[in-house]
Amino acid sequence: MERKNAWTTYEGRDLIELTALTEDYKDFLSNGKTERECVKQSIKMAQKAGYQDLEELIHSREVLKPGDKVYRTWMDKAIVLFQIGKEPLEAGLNILGAHIDSPRLDLKQNPLYEDTEMVLLDTHYYGGVKKYQWVTLPMALHGVVVKKDGTKIDICIGEKEDEPVVGVTDLLIHLSGKQMEKKASVVVEGEDLNVLIGSRPLKGEEKDAVKKQMTELLKEEYNIEEEDFLSAEIEVVPAGKARDFGLDRSMIMSYGQDDRVCAFTSLAAMLKVEEPEKTACCILVDKEEIGSVGATGMHSKFFENTVAEVLALTRTYDDLVLRRVLQNSYMLSSDVSAAFDPNYPGVMEKKNAAYFGKGLVLNKYTGSRGKSGSNDANPEFIAKLRRIFDDENVAFQTAELGKVDQGGGGTIAYIPASYGMNVIDCGVAVLSMHAPWEITSKSDIYEVEKGYEAFLKNCR
Repeated sequence: MERKNAWTTYEGRDLIELTALTEDYKDFLSNGKTERECVKQSIKMAQKAGYQDLEELIHSREVLKPGDKVYRTWMDKAIVLFQIGKEPLEAGLNILGAHIDSPRLDLKQNPLYEDTEMVLLDTHYYGGVKKYQWVTLPMALHGVVVKKDGTKIDICIGEKEDEPVVGVTDLLIHLSGKQMEKKASVVVEGEDLNVLIGSRPLKGEEKDAVKKQMTELLKEEYNIEEEDFLSAEIEVVPAGKARDFGLDRSMIMSYGQDDRVCAFTSLAAMLKVEEPEKTACCILVDKEEIGSVGATGMHSKFFENTVAEVLALTRTYDDLVLRRVLQNSYMLSSDVSAAFDPNYPGVMEKKNAAYFGKGLVLNKYTGSRGKSGSNDANPEFIAKLRRIFDDENVAFQTAELGKVDQGGGGTIAYIPASYGMNVIDCGVAVLSMHAPWEITSKSDIYEVEKGYEAFLKNCR
């Protein structure tokens, strides 16, 4: 039952491919810190690989045939890709499904205010975070402002070396006696995660002079009025690029690796596949970190509706066929797992933990305590995957998300499983998950991409 460290198995070609893949991945991370930015990058990659916009085919009523490659986006925050296989769609799809949202700070709709001649932005944290981790870091502003006339203004401030950064301050150690006595969950309160953005007053003004200076700057440099924040979606995220981690450069440190590490590898695998037997599918969705809700989350009808559109363009649509397509599908819920951390061994059960360097991680179930909220994968499906991965020399391991009763978590797996399809969580092990900076192993990224590609080609 011992799993080899994948690094010990690599030859020269493996290392060349690993390096190329992980360099592309770092670029994807550095340029895709929001859902919208990830979707934009995904479209460019898909079009380069010969994928067409499904919306154009819907309007032209063209017929899809085996080998055709299409994608569809939704509200600029979710994307799904299909490559039509040789088998009828009714036989089901092979699906890779990941999410592209990550924990962060969101600006409130009325965020801008002045206090003691400092201008700050009020935030509401998004997803599960340790709030104390998000202070005293250089932060960047990413997002979009939509003006009343529909004009969209893309925002990205703090990523270039010559741009200013912003951030949340913390109490100095000399005055933090009472603060240090608090529980970690309230050392920093959610309402105290206010982002400091300026302190220079506008000459000639007496009241709110710093805020007025800031509103003038926003107008001059970005064509944004204060009222435009009402229809804005701006995220506060750690500033800086993804970087090699470790003196041996064996790891990657970056913001947002949960779950963009699985989103990127899913997309990369999807774009490599050619002429699959079963129709291949990759879906990257929003809102997983807050329950997969909303129009762009997995709970929405976006995926089901798009499968219906694909069926219509193959001239095979009816409601019963749609149900059969979904029921007969296989899916890897491409999401991360918790890596064993030697600094915190007490929360893991070593025989059933994920380790760096041991490859792709299969989580039969997630959930918490008594598997609450979990999709519990069938052993017949796991056996198929074992065969596929062994046949294709993919390093893999199995794991649980920590000790029983220690805590838990969930993914999108249970949502597509409601159609009756076989689904299992399958992804990369991550250290410091949900922290502003997360760590992954390059070898695991490489093995996961190989595993995803093998699944799309061979699962039936």
